[in-house]
Formats: sequence, C-alpha cells, structure tokens
Amino acid sequence: MAVYINGIGKVSPAMADASAVAVPLQPIPFSKMALEPNYERWIDSKQLRRMSRVIRMGVASGFTALQEAGIKVPDAIITGTGYGCKDDTGIFIRKMIENDETALNPTPFIQSIHNSIGSQIGLLLQARGYNQTYSHGAISFETALMDALMTLDEYQEKNLLVGGVDEITELSQRIINRFGTFRHHGANADDAGMQVLHGEGAAFFSLSTKSTSSSVCLADVSTLHEPSASELNAEVERFLSANCLSAMDVDCVLPGISGIEKFDELVNDLLDKQFPSSSLVGFKHICGEYLTATGFAMHLAVEIMRGGNIPEAYALRDLARKPSTMLIINQYTGTYYSLILLKAC
Repeated sequence: MAVYINGIGKVSPAMADASAVAVPLQPIPFSKMALEPNYERWIDSKQLRRMSRVIRMGVASGFTALQEAGIKVPDAIITGTGYGCKDDTGIFIRKMIENDETALNPTPFIQSIHNSIGSQIGLLLQARGYNQTYSHGAISFETALMDALMTLDEYQEKNLLVGGVDEITELSQRIINRFGTFRHHGANADDAGMQVLHGEGAAFFSLSTKSTSSSVCLADVSTLHEPSASELNAEVERFLSANCLSAMDVDCVLPGISGIEKFDELVNDLLDKQFPSSSLVGFKHICGEYLTATGFAMHLAVEIMRGGNIPEAYALRDLARKPSTMLIINQYTGTYYSLILLKAC
C-alpha cells in the first residue's frame, strides 16, 4: 500500500510566503524564531486573541496543507509535539510561584496540554474523527507518521492531517542554557562553549492512499534510541532493503546534523561510508534544533522533489540531478535517531 503526501504547510524560520512578517518579539540569543504569516487568512480575529502562538502556527500550517490537497475536513488529525504549548506552561508555573500556589487561573493550565494544537484544529474544522497527539521526545513527529501509516493501512479511503509542532520561549531557552543541553564543552579553545541553534516551527501534511499530480510518496519511517555506529549502519541497510533499495539508490540525504561533533559523529560517519555519491541537504542551520525538526525536513524534501532543484542555502553537496528518492537521517543530542524515506510517485 502506497501513502501519498498531497498537501504541505509550514510556519518556520524560513517562510516562503511573501506575507510572512518578523516575529514581534525580542530575539532570543542562540535561536531561530519562526516568521509568522497573517493568521487572519485562516483564523477569525476574535479567535486569534484566545490562541497561544504555537497553536496559531499549528492551525495555519495544518489549514495550508488541507487547502493544497483540496480537503475540507480530514478524517483524522495526528500531531507530534515534544513540549506542547510551552508558553502557556510557563505562564501557569510563573503564576503558581507568584500566588504561592493559591487562587490560580486554570485557563493557562488547560491551554498548556500537549493536545491543545490538534484539538484546536479539530474544533475549528468540526472534525469529529480520530484525533491523537504524540509526545515522544525527539521522535514525536515520527511516531505520528507511524500512526498515520498504520491507520491508512487499515482504513485506505481516509484522508489524514499529520504534523509536528514545537515552539521556543524566553523561559524555555533560559532553562536549556542553564542546563547546557545544547552546549558543547570542548577540550580546545576553538570549540569550547559551542552552542546549537535552538529552533521552532510547525509543519503539517495531508496524507492519503490516493495520489495527485504533485504527490510525493511517504515510503517508510523508523526510529532508534542510542544506537552504536554499527547498529545505526545496520538499521539503515535493513530499512533501505525493506523498501527494495540500497544506499546507491538514494539520490539525496537530509542529515540532521547540529554542528556539534559529539552529537553528529555517527551521522557523519554514516554519510561517508554509505552515501558518498548522494546529494546532501542540510536543514538545521536554517530551522534550528528542536524536537520536531524532521517536520521541517520533510516539508523541504517534498518541495525539492516537486521542484527538482536543491536551494543553494541548503545544499551541503549538490550533485545536480533531480532526486527521486530522498532519505532523512535525523539525530537529536546523539540520543534519538530516525529515518524517513520519500519517493517520487
């Protein structure tokens, strides 16, 4: 059974939409903030005032994907998010401390739950079908894709809306910097204190078992946790073989390298050994590092396969051939790894 991506939508630090505007917030150091569109194209101004920023991003990208696919109401909505609505969580925690845990307003708590994004899309569309949210760390988006593949395998006439969303806030960035999650304390003066760019964004996809003239095939998804170099190499070989491919058949690889050697070591070694003749497309230097960055990567891969060209800003190694098979290999802090395979229809 083939699954097709028929519509895509995103809100990210690399918006292609000419109407995108700079975020009206103070820039956060070591971060890539999303450029936000005019949300009133999709959401009523009265409703907008009651929505947090991350929900707005999710709704806009989800509606864009559905509009492109020509779907008014999806049969299911499946969302992946690492941290959910962090801004509302921060507001609730701040009020809890300020009020000494008394007389708390429940609204920020209600709006902070992870499934607020998918729920809001469902409410706006009056979509009463299956609505699921996965929060599985850096494989949240991949888990949502796996659910979608299984759902379409069982219900082949359905149209699904699947996406990944995460935001960055000033409070969350301060906490991340405090614990040094993305900081590399190198032994040399040149790499001591290197900082990964922390990012954010929303990317949604309309999936179906029926294709259109602009469809791209979502072939397979796989995840790993703390693999060794040999385990990662073996899984890539198994993954490609299960889809009747070898490494030589992969036209383009999107490696989720962060710029910190200790995190990127296994992926860089894999690229050298198995994919010396494939084009390489980077994405985290544009969107930053976050738990659902593979949503941005998949959106980029679909755009490249539709257009046939790799944008210069993303090309790490461009072999100037139109890709018909693209493989996303992501890593997050050297702990979570995932593989997403796309094919031309």
